[in-house]
This record gives sequence, structure tokens and C-alpha cells, in this order.
Amino acid sequence: MTELSLPSIFAVSPHGHPTEFGRIFPPDRPWLARQPREEILFPELPIVDAHHHLWDVPGFRYLVDEFGEDVGRDHNVVATIYAECVSMYRAKGPVSMRPVGETEFVVGMHAMSASGRFGPAEIARGIIGFSDLRLGARVAEVLDAHLQAAPDLFKGVRFSTSWDASPQILSSHTGASPDAFADPAIREGARTLAAYGLSLDSWLFHTQLSDLAGLADACPDLVIVMNHCGGPLGYGPYAYDRERHFEDWRRGVLDVARRPNVVCKLGGLLGRCAAYDYVDAKDPPDSRLLAEIWRPWIETCIEAFGPARCMFESNFPVEIQGTGYSTLWNTFKRLTVGASEDERRLLFAGTAARIYRLSI
Repeated sequence: MTELSLPSIFAVSPHGHPTEFGRIFPPDRPWLARQPREEILFPELPIVDAHHHLWDVPGFRYLVDEFGEDVGRDHNVVATIYAECVSMYRAKGPVSMRPVGETEFVVGMHAMSASGRFGPAEIARGIIGFSDLRLGARVAEVLDAHLQAAPDLFKGVRFSTSWDASPQILSSHTGASPDAFADPAIREGARTLAAYGLSLDSWLFHTQLSDLAGLADACPDLVIVMNHCGGPLGYGPYAYDRERHFEDWRRGVLDVARRPNVVCKLGGLLGRCAAYDYVDAKDPPDSRLLAEIWRPWIETCIEAFGPARCMFESNFPVEIQGTGYSTLWNTFKRLTVGASEDERRLLFAGTAARIYRLSI
């Protein structure tokens, strides 16, 4: 098993070039400042931001103070869920145990948030860490360490398998493989997660959704969270014949949604350029334009899974490459104008609170 490295998914050029899609750039704050200020829709609606990251790498520091400033006070964000990103691993010790350092780091970020100095949102109220499921049943030792480090905060594991045959598509930072979830060891590790009452977040591409469906069938007691609308790709070879690729994605999502133990995170569409080419945009879009662009993906997921199995996510600071936090949540709210109040509360907070076992 090799040591993982976060900087491999980073670059230092803001806005970048089309060949750099899939990489993470520091925010172009002057460009974002041109995004128009908007009236906040449904300002009292409670929000649990179901997915964000924190890190400190050369050229891109994004910790509780930066995130707290972006969250601000425009929307009623009451809590957030931190998702692993190979941040602050331990420098020493067994490789399998080094990811526990990320959980320890986020516990500190949560404690800083609890001071109230960084806004009213309870940042990192839940932590999704990393444990290598290729360990099989031996992953239990790592899970025990995570739970010891964050007994009230640690909620599950994200195991990323995103892979594509095209060299233009940046693959996952963990076990990238076209059919990783068919691996008996990984399935054994997934069943161990279920035995602990922990959930599995899955980040893969839309071309791999059948692999996710297979895992859901093999591990019916495991709660699986499909990240980023199932990973629709829109760059490299997927920048062309978009209608066909959308239909491929749609069929995969509908198939996965038939598995009752899978839920869907709504968001994460920007980084892989599924619909919006932020690289070439002269000005940042407003929420009306983003809602128009993203509607086919978001509405398909909600119709497939239902509000009780969907939750909105910011995916910050990845999405900050193309939009501000306040505009992003206004976009999501525009996309749910036709929903009932109960449905909206599920999509923005209720589903996330249930899946990640939050008391809010």
C-alpha cells in the first residue's frame, strides 16, 4: 500500500486552462468579487452543508477562518459535514493509520468553530474520514482510532475510486479502478463499516455507476452516499456529444437509485465541468444562470432518489473556482422553488442530519 498525497490534485494557476480541468485551483477572489450581490432566498431555511473540505497546501490555505468567512451569515447554515481530502495526515507511523491525523486535525477545526469567532455555523459537526477499505476486516483497527479521536464527530469513511481510461481525466487519489467495488477485500472492508454503524461516501465518475450499484447490492446493510450527483464528466473526451453522455449518466443514476441503501449528494458539478465552463467565463454567473445550467442534473437526482434521500452540498473550496458560497446556496434554493416546505427542509438539512446522525 503506497502513501497518499494531496498535492497531486492541486495546481497553482487560478482559472487555469481547459487541459487542467479536474485540478483544484486557489480562488480568483478579484474575479469572484464581480459576482452580483443577490437577495437571499428563504433566509430562515436551516442548512446543513453536507460536504466541504479544509486544507493547507502550498499556495492554497483554506481552514476554519477562510471557510467561516465564505459561509458568512447570509444563509442560515447551522452545521457542516467535513469530507476527507488527504489533509494533515500523520507524517509517521503505519501508513494505514496515518489518515487518523486528518480526523485529529478536523477535531481542532471544530473546536475553533465552537468558539463562535468564525460565524454561527457549527463547522465540521460531522467528519467523513478515510480508511483504506482494501484492508478488508483489518480496517476495524483504523476505524477504532478514528472513533477514539472523534467519538461524537466521526460519521463515516469516504473511499474514492474515480477512474477513467482517458489520460485527460484526473483519477482519484485513492484506489482508482474501473471496478474497485467488486474487489472482495474492499467489500469486506465495506461490510466492516456497516457493522460499525458508519456510512460510506463514494466518489466515482458516472461511467462507474454500475460498480456502485453492485456494491450496494453486495452490502445492503451499508448506507452509501453517492457524492457529487454521481460524478458526471464534461471535459476531455466528455466535452463532446454531451447529450449522449448525459443519457449515460441519467441511466446510471436511475439504476443506483433503485438501491434503497444509497443516498445522493446534490452538488459538485463545477469541478469536473459537467455543464459550466468556469475557465472561460468572463464574469462569475449569478444564481439564475447556474440554476438554469444545473437543473437537468439536480432535478434528475431528486426525482430518482426523492428528497428524503438527497442532500445539498457546497463542495467548497472546490466550487469556489466558479462561484461564491452565497450565490451557490441561492442557486440550490432556486432549484427547489417548486418543492413543498417539508421537501425543502429534507433537501437542505433533514436528510444530512439523518444520514450523518446529527442532533441539531
